[in-house]
Amino acid sequence: MTNQEVWIYAEKHVGIIQPVTYQLITKAKEISKDKKVVIVLFEATDEQLEMDIKEYGPDEIIVVKDDRLRDATDSEIANLMTALAERRQPNSILFGATVVGRSIAPRLQAKLNTGLTSDCLNLSFDDDLLIQTKPSYGDNIMCEIICPNQRPQMASVRPNTFAAQKVPDASVVVTEVSDLSFKEAPRVKILEETPLLSKSDSIANADRVVALGRGASDDQVIDLAEELTRKLGAKMGVTRPLTDHVKFSGEDQIGQSGNTIAPKLLINLGVHGAVQYTTGIEQSDLIISINKDADAPIFKYSDFSYIGDAGDFLKSFLKVIQ
Repeated sequence: MTNQEVWIYAEKHVGIIQPVTYQLITKAKEISKDKKVVIVLFEATDEQLEMDIKEYGPDEIIVVKDDRLRDATDSEIANLMTALAERRQPNSILFGATVVGRSIAPRLQAKLNTGLTSDCLNLSFDDDLLIQTKPSYGDNIMCEIICPNQRPQMASVRPNTFAAQKVPDASVVVTEVSDLSFKEAPRVKILEETPLLSKSDSIANADRVVALGRGASDDQVIDLAEELTRKLGAKMGVTRPLTDHVKFSGEDQIGQSGNTIAPKLLINLGVHGAVQYTTGIEQSDLIISINKDADAPIFKYSDFSYIGDAGDFLKSFLKVIQ
């Protein structure tokens, strides 16, 4: 018998709960209706990360404590989640579409013999059926995917797709589970976990982003944009056409088939503003766009606009901030 619970895997990195976890809590609370929002947290015995999670108001936090969890592998986490899921029979399980989430979720899916939709951009419920929305067919259409016959339903969601909101004075039940069997994965050992030197480990988590489009693909313009990026302490992102440039890859892409970003500042250089791109920037706080085309769609999404050449803008702007 399936319980009406929506589970969220609490992803952490060097002892810090990752923002996508909080974003998923807020979205799950919005769509869950009569379902419980339950967080599954694995931590060492001296950690108290559940205190941070409580601020976002889930109904329950399942905490599994074991010192071996400090450096547990993805397969070990998947084994523990399998045991929990078989015991509690949740309706759905959600992950962030991160490096960690994309590693653990398919392992869990295989063990539970259910379905998994990756890189979702929206979620909703029709009674107890999870509607999982993601781009398809070259990002030209949005598909709604369901898993009608198997439970739990599973999905991963790109970071920054939803906004996180704290819940003041939330009443949260903390359930500590101590009777799970820890099945070690002897072939893999995590020797050390080191945070990246950058303030942001990916463009998805960056507070400041400089984005380049087809109108800023000239090598000289890219060099100027890199200088601006360094001065601002920002990350550089690109639209789909520039992923073919030698300096960039798919990891730098912004939009439906790339990263969804939510920076405090986004500067668009030569970005026309196709829907595949603008879908990935909707959570940005302040958007500044530069484009030669006065009718470019990107200006509809911008707080400040400059109609002109991206290279000329960069030369003038860099002189001002030197």
